[in-house]
Amino acid sequence: MAAAQSWEAGFPPEVASALGTEVELQLAIVEHKVPMPGQGYPSQCDVFALTRADGTDQAVAIEAKVNEPFGPTLGEWLGPSPSANKRERIGTICSWFGRSDPPPELRYQLFHRTAAAIVEARRFHRPMAAMIVQSFSPTKAWAEDFNAFIRWISDGATNDATTDLLLPEGLRLRLAWAIGDSRFLEDATA
Repeated sequence: MAAAQSWEAGFPPEVASALGTEVELQLAIVEHKVPMPGQGYPSQCDVFALTRADGTDQAVAIEAKVNEPFGPTLGEWLGPSPSANKRERIGTICSWFGRSDPPPELRYQLFHRTAAAIVEARRFHRPMAAMIVQSFSPTKAWAEDFNAFIRWISDGATNDATTDLLLPEGLRLRLAWAIGDSRFLEDATA
């Protein structure tokens, strides 16, 4: 609810600043579903946006959080005997990142939400994909899970606010944690 209220009020400045300077919101869609490799459920972005920042067109997947976790770990999602479909899905997503052998303690939702940004950047011919966590948690709940994912995907090259990567196919990827305006959290609990 906090994220919905923040987006209804306009383009959240914390999200805009995570994307760059001179940011233009071109389109925003709530609960946008993006097909993932293999069979099964799509990735559902809390908000999907097309933006332009620093002269670059971007496809942006927003994952809004207050205190809920990023879902099951990769190990929990795969289970003791992962299906061929699950192995295909995670293998394909990891290949897009230029990585392999993800640790089982990483959160699966971070994989597929980041993949959603990549899929839509390709579809909309954007040279940059971004996955932004818009967190309304006053304690930065689950930030360590996000940081662990960034450390793995970037092979240890991280920044507290924003991490930029060049993916094997030449697509740029930005991962960022944006702290949501607490007044929307207060409105949601009132």
